[in-house]
Amino acid sequence: MALNNDENKRFLEAKRKVQKIKIFYLHVMLYLIVIALISYNFYILEGPYTDVITGLNISVIVFWTIFIVIHAWSVYKGRFLFNKSWEDKKIEKILEEKNKDEVETKIWE
Repeated sequence: MALNNDENKRFLEAKRKVQKIKIFYLHVMLYLIVIALISYNFYILEGPYTDVITGLNISVIVFWTIFIVIHAWSVYKGRFLFNKSWEDKKIEKILEEKNKDEVETKIWE
């Protein structure tokens, strides 16, 4: 019974993680659409309020980019490049190389 409960908890945790990733991808897609529209706005912008609108657009881009980075950090918890499995693989590889070197030196001694 406890095993089933443990599996259920892991399933719910995985489901929650997938939901967070899904929301993040939707957020990035919306961000890219808005950036494309703002870029088009820069292209067609004319008139007396050009500086004000440009400043507003740039501030939206900067703040939303910062928010996207924070959202990505919260979803992936800083595991973009060097996650735990990468560390484990590297440690295992180094230990294997060290063992291989020890075996080779023993053969020649």
